[in-house]
Amino acid sequence: MDSNQSAIWRNHVRAPNTPEGFTVRTTLPGNPDGVQVMLERWDAGTEEPPHSHPGDDMTVVVEGKMAVQFFRREGEKLVPDGEPLVLNQGEAGYIAANRIHDAKYIEDCKLVYVHDRAFGFKTE
Repeated sequence: MDSNQSAIWRNHVRAPNTPEGFTVRTTLPGNPDGVQVMLERWDAGTEEPPHSHPGDDMTVVVEGKMAVQFFRREGEKLVPDGEPLVLNQGEAGYIAANRIHDAKYIEDCKLVYVHDRAFGFKTE
């Protein structure tokens, strides 16, 4: 089955204060010790600024191609930490809690995003 025909990828909404080209469908609130899962769609050419999350996360690329750049702080500046992590269709990436990173969507992407506990987003 083509993912465009699946009901899983319907009913996405534009979340307030999020970048253009991003829509999301989330799980319902549940166990505070559980995980939050989001089905995300990103348009090619969109990106997220450097940020971090309070919990570990995992992104599975269902369709498309994206890149994640990690950063470290040097005084008041953010400095790239290594080469970008490029994720293609079928690949998963893991990011530790509070690790500063950005994300660039090279192709239209459909992602399964899993965050440990309640989701949080801190712009760096």
